[in-house]
Amino acid sequence: MTTAAPHTGTAAGGRTLAHPARTEIRLEAVLHALSDPMRLAVVREMAASAQAELSCSAFDLPVTKSTTTHHFRVLREAGVIEQVYRGTAKLNGLRRADLDALFPGLLDAVLDAATRQEDRLGDS
Repeated sequence: MTTAAPHTGTAAGGRTLAHPARTEIRLEAVLHALSDPMRLAVVREMAASAQAELSCSAFDLPVTKSTTTHHFRVLREAGVIEQVYRGTAKLNGLRRADLDALFPGLLDAVLDAATRQEDRLGDS
């Protein structure tokens, strides 16, 4: 059995970001990435957006820029999001097709549970 090559987001300037190939995405890494409230908020916002890709600046997280960068890196390295450079902007897209193919219903169940928790506890 061969392993697919890692997925990369490439920019015209040659900047690339490493992403796990679909076959390399691990359930425990996805669950870890989604276990943090800030990262879960990012994924919820991406899932609710009509846009396929959102820039990092589209997210208003109450943390420092370096912490925001860390959260996006964890999501990317777990295979939850894809990040690509478009000009000077780093755009983020949810890897819903990959996650749904590997773990059918998982993303929807987590997002649904987060909404129910928010309704119950008033968290945001």
